Amino acid sequence: MAETKGGPSTAGDVASVPRKSSWKYIGPGIVVAATGVGAGDLVATLIAGSNFGYTLLWAAVLGCVVKISLAEAAGRWHLSTGRTLFDGWASLGRWTTWFFVVYVVVWGFAYGAAAMSSSGLPLQALFPDVMGLKWWAMCTGVVGLVFVWFNKYAVFEKVMTVLVGVMFVVTVYLAIRVTPNLPDAFAGLLPVLPDEKDSVLNTLGLIGGVGGTITLAAYGYWVNAKGWTHPGWMKVMRLDNRVAYVTTGVFVVAMLFVGAEMLHSANVAIAGGDKGLVQLGDILEKEYGTATAKLFLIGFFATSFTSLIGVWHGVSLMFADFVQHYRKPGVRGDGAAPAAGDGPRAAEGRAAPAADGPPAPAADAVGAGPVGRSGEEVASGARERSLPFRAYLLWLTFPPMILLFEGQPFRLIIIYGVLGAAFMPFLALTLIWLLNSSRTPAQWRNGWISNGMLAVAGVLFLVLCVKQITDQDWSSFF
Repeated sequence: MAETKGGPSTAGDVASVPRKSSWKYIGPGIVVAATGVGAGDLVATLIAGSNFGYTLLWAAVLGCVVKISLAEAAGRWHLSTGRTLFDGWASLGRWTTWFFVVYVVVWGFAYGAAAMSSSGLPLQALFPDVMGLKWWAMCTGVVGLVFVWFNKYAVFEKVMTVLVGVMFVVTVYLAIRVTPNLPDAFAGLLPVLPDEKDSVLNTLGLIGGVGGTITLAAYGYWVNAKGWTHPGWMKVMRLDNRVAYVTTGVFVVAMLFVGAEMLHSANVAIAGGDKGLVQLGDILEKEYGTATAKLFLIGFFATSFTSLIGVWHGVSLMFADFVQHYRKPGVRGDGAAPAAGDGPRAAEGRAAPAADGPPAPAADAVGAGPVGRSGEEVASGARERSLPFRAYLLWLTFPPMILLFEGQPFRLIIIYGVLGAAFMPFLALTLIWLLNSSRTPAQWRNGWISNGMLAVAGVLFLVLCVKQITDQDWSSFF
């Protein structure tokens, strides 16, 4: 999956880098797994199990494999070039900037309301007499804001790890409790399509849906925030990334087991969206008692709240990097800065003139790009203390509260859906572009396996994007 051209980097000899990958360094992968799997993903998997039993288990597993390649590519760009993903996008032209700006503003506004509502639902179910859903939702948004505002990545990662532990225990417990039919489950690993209308599109939706969000792009930023800034950390990053999607796979398979055994066998349907999990809580209470239902709601909250604070942190980090890129002197109209360590020439290993003083060195000791790299700025924590980081945190939290009371405007939902569907093919195809060009040091460019997986991801998400666009009610939009 992570195959690339060239031999190993000499960065492994750097004193601060472990000589071999180790479980004790795992961290960003846990964060991306927790953030990428939200309540909506669990509902989608439950409904797949409810409708088709174990038939699409292979599709859920394949979805995790596809996203391993995407996250690995993002992490490899950050480590091999020393530059952030936005620096790479900017080097491709101004169009990437316009797409990112529109996406991050509109998506953030709509997602903020959805994330707060999703986190509030299990709390309202656990404490029904305390206050209404809207107030619970706003409380979770404010708590997420305060937590991310006053804590740096190290604390954020520890809290996410604890919440992932809660998610893991709850989902695995439920999967065991419903007593899965293991022979049928193993049969579900064979790539068979259900004999239903639109089965191909439903299958593609399951492959692309679970854990497939902007958090895949944020993975490289979390890798830098962890302190990994050059190719010496490549092996550790790859182990970390695999742990991320094995963890995601456990969540997905466990919830598909629950859907297949509790809902499919009993011919019980649940609603789409987060309210489907509340319904599942009621079903669990009838079948297994109040304690199991309460435990499930705690896991539901952990799932939703990790997605909330993960986006609050990761996407704010990306937005801060975008703003910082355009505040630097000498930024050209195409989004590429000639300042040392930031322009595409520097990423290609050629010397780039600094804003003041002599030319910057062409590359550091490990061939990862020039000194003064943007990935090191992320690692220093400077982005997390910046005004743009905190401004986007506020944007994610307070304006979306309007939607909790007024409902989501029809046109906004259409734009949000289209932009959200367009982001994943944008990510896959731009990573292919960046990692096959001279922007990436030769030994870390894509090989045929990486190109193949990214191409599969790009085509998959492009099909889903077209379906999302054609499914919209455009006649009512205009």
